[in-house]
Amino acid sequence: MLNILTVALLQGFEYGLVTLGVMLSFRIIRFPDLTIEGSFPLGGAVTASMIARGVEPIFGVGVSVLAGFGAGVLTGILNTKFKISKLLSGLLVMTILFTINLRIMGRSNIPLLYYRTILTHIENIIPNSSIPSILFFFLVILLSKWLVDHFLSTELGLALRATGDNEQMIKSLGVDTDSTNILGLGMGNALIALSGSLVTQDQGFADISMGVGVMVTGLAAMIIGETLIRPKNMWWLSTAMVLGTVVYYFVISLGLRLGLAPTDLKLATGLMVAVALCAPALRDRYGVSKVLKEAKRRALVKGRSLG
Repeated sequence: MLNILTVALLQGFEYGLVTLGVMLSFRIIRFPDLTIEGSFPLGGAVTASMIARGVEPIFGVGVSVLAGFGAGVLTGILNTKFKISKLLSGLLVMTILFTINLRIMGRSNIPLLYYRTILTHIENIIPNSSIPSILFFFLVILLSKWLVDHFLSTELGLALRATGDNEQMIKSLGVDTDSTNILGLGMGNALIALSGSLVTQDQGFADISMGVGVMVTGLAAMIIGETLIRPKNMWWLSTAMVLGTVVYYFVISLGLRLGLAPTDLKLATGLMVAVALCAPALRDRYGVSKVLKEAKRRALVKGRSLG
């Protein structure tokens, strides 16, 4: 069980950045962004190719974040300036990024086992232990969460949130919603590219197909987190994203330990999303809320009869 928890925390904090990025696009600006599955391997491809050329890993991380931001901006421009639908604009950029990632790497896979990465010194603090890596990724997700929370409480962040809540209303107040949509997509994909960069350095290689299924994972973690916490403000929403990612990978790790075949992971993910989506409706229909409503109705009926 301890090994399962260790894996869940490590992968949950790594991919928690993906869920935060999904939150910005799907929840904040209400944009179903398919660019995610291209920007994740983009971050890994940029970082791996730079490290393999002898560049300091921290610079590779920075460039990968900028590349992810650019991918999101391109999707936003196609949608807002050229009036291409949201789904199609994301699909087009995701398709373009597949070739760009291949061009950046020069091949389909770059191993990093014999190169120094940003995690090399961290892992050597306690050899053969995952604790230093878990603490490092925890600090990264904590800082990223704080920055997202702080930004969304600023004037520009509030305009971003208002764009997703009621675009027509915020337009009437003079806000350029095209710019806010582009900014939201850029920020979301920057976080996802950062996750791809760090995951690449942790697993020791970058692969052209490493982004397959990342969007579904992010959506599943987001829905699980919202189901568990039911957030009422931005701080709790971002917290739910991180918690949902950890719970998602805990369930996946537990399933693998109990004998679930790796080929069945997509089925398990789909079932988890379905259960998480159905849970609120089932809770309202058969749970505490129905009991409370029935008790309230009986109290009203009794009060009228006494009157």
